[in-house]
Amino acid sequence: MEVTIELVKANLLFGIKTNTALHTANTGVLWRTFMQNKQNIENQIQGNLYSVEVYPVDYFNSFDPNKIFEKWAAAEVSKHTQILNGFENFVIPEGLYAKFLYRGHPQMAQESFAYIFNTWLPNSIYVLDYRPHFEVMDHRYKNNDTNSEEHFYIPIKPRT
Repeated sequence: MEVTIELVKANLLFGIKTNTALHTANTGVLWRTFMQNKQNIENQIQGNLYSVEVYPVDYFNSFDPNKIFEKWAAAEVSKHTQILNGFENFVIPEGLYAKFLYRGHPQMAQESFAYIFNTWLPNSIYVLDYRPHFEVMDHRYKNNDTNSEEHFYIPIKPRT
């Protein structure tokens, strides 16, 4: 996997969220609901869609597929947007991120995340930071296609 280290500026998003766990299969429902209403989002910056995960502080202390976290389906907007059918504004704060290019079927991404957290991160000069994790899907993202591409953003800070 290709990786770059980037200082990501704050991103203002507008979308919907749900509480979920890795073993729960409600991500599809979240995205279907989002896509059905995407055309009604005001101030939308065309192009990228964001899948955002907000994990509890202790989430990565030990693996448990039943741990609950917050999952967002969202689009970038130029300014705060009026609330629409359960949609909300959300800000990804500025910070340092490891950016990974993932190529392959979206359902196979678990192997790449395992590599990031179990191999790349422990062998890097960085540690995980407590900020949202996110994936950016542009025109190269193809749902349910092995030729799909997206970027994973993992919040990091220098190891002390």
